Amino acid sequence: MASERMADGPGGDRPEYQPRPLDAIDRDILQMLQMDGRASIRSVAERVHVSRANAYARINRLIDDGVIRGFGARVNHERAGQGASAYITLKIVQNSWRTVREQLRRLPEASHIALVSGDFDVLLMVHTQDNRSLRELVLTKLQAMPEVLSTRTLLVFEEEDLEPDA
Repeated sequence: MASERMADGPGGDRPEYQPRPLDAIDRDILQMLQMDGRASIRSVAERVHVSRANAYARINRLIDDGVIRGFGARVNHERAGQGASAYITLKIVQNSWRTVREQLRRLPEASHIALVSGDFDVLLMVHTQDNRSLRELVLTKLQAMPEVLSTRTLLVFEEEDLEPDA
């Protein structure tokens, strides 16, 4: 099944992977699925003017190629009881990225992890119930990781998704 192939799809940590160029129909399919990830194959096919079989094959190829990483819901974190959001920068021990990444992936509060260049090494986006929970996350979970040398927390006052609305 295509959704099972998404977890370890091409392009992740394999530098030899060469992306296949997307044509206008592929880009239209991506735009439509970004707006409505629950769109039926039939509605996608009608919208981009191809057969259902062609739409199905293209979507599966986009999944197999790792272009589509998955389907999910966009969450309003405040309404979901996660009233505190923050970006946390981490300085980490050299060559410990893979270890740190695996530890951060296991944090239920984490929503985005990036290895970056500059004054710090990792940028982490988190959503917690409140500031007390955020403090607990930073002081007892992140700073307890032996590979983490230092952290800096940037509290988010307001945020907005730039993804297309459905």
